[in-house]
Amino acid sequence: MEDFNQTTVTKFILAGLSKNPELQLLLFLIFLGVYLITVVGNLGMIILILFSSQLHTPMYYLLSSLSFIDCCQSTVITPKMLVNFVTEKNAISYPECIAQFYFFCAFAVAECHMLAAMAYDRYVAISNPLLYNVTMSFQVCLWMVAGVYGMGLLSATAHTVFLLRVFFCKANVINHYFCDLFPLLELSCSSIFVNEVLALSFSAFNIIVPVLIILSSYIFIIVSILHIQSTGGRSKAFSTCSSHILAVAVFFVSLALMYLQPSSFSSLGQGKLSSVFYSIVVPMLNPMIYSLRNKDVKVALKMLLENVNFFLSKNSFP
Repeated sequence: MEDFNQTTVTKFILAGLSKNPELQLLLFLIFLGVYLITVVGNLGMIILILFSSQLHTPMYYLLSSLSFIDCCQSTVITPKMLVNFVTEKNAISYPECIAQFYFFCAFAVAECHMLAAMAYDRYVAISNPLLYNVTMSFQVCLWMVAGVYGMGLLSATAHTVFLLRVFFCKANVINHYFCDLFPLLELSCSSIFVNEVLALSFSAFNIIVPVLIILSSYIFIIVSILHIQSTGGRSKAFSTCSSHILAVAVFFVSLALMYLQPSSFSSLGQGKLSSVFYSIVVPMLNPMIYSLRNKDVKVALKMLLENVNFFLSKNSFP
């Protein structure tokens, strides 16, 4: 048996998005702006739902959970990515790398199932409005959220346990901007067959099953919309659904391009581009997509701002 312990890697170097020095400052400013918008948008959505009693419904509980997932997923990846733009070598220790992968995997998988749960919630609300409060009770909503996070933690734990069994020696430059599974496996000195089988199996389940639930839900939603007599109501419902479907499509297509193929057949250049969409762009867009065309959110935001202004004016010093 070969002895890998003598040259075991203790830290990795993240290659980042681009090696062109002229682009580093521009990319830093772009992704810093994207990160700030992501954090402000998602935390703002959580705070708005928390302090607006009219938004205390299953739909908005699920939306606040999605905002929490997006905020955490972006925070796990983007700050370290920004460091890469302003340093010559962005080093990350082995434990930090494994921890980053674990939390990224947990939140990415949780987002897949949260989007499916939200699509099912909309299906129940539109197809069976009279039974909505019974079907989507607080207990059911709580169990759905627990199941979503449970799937995320289960997948992340399984991948991480088997990743810890992989030996890394000599090569330590990860051709990516964060510690993702396939770029890490590219550096392995030991067999990665089990890791690839596990990755394809979990990816198939965590992508295909939520996609089927989302497609089924939206097919039934569209059928219900077609029965709406009002042309204005029908066009408004289609407009809202189309924006939701677009966000879901971008997220799942970019995930599928990265994970539903063996690492030997995947292009890491393509993987970087796909990763930017599902790990950075989508978390920024979700608060906008799920709120800008939502009348309840606009009304709640207006009321909250009025209450804040009233409180500040009442407690201001003369």
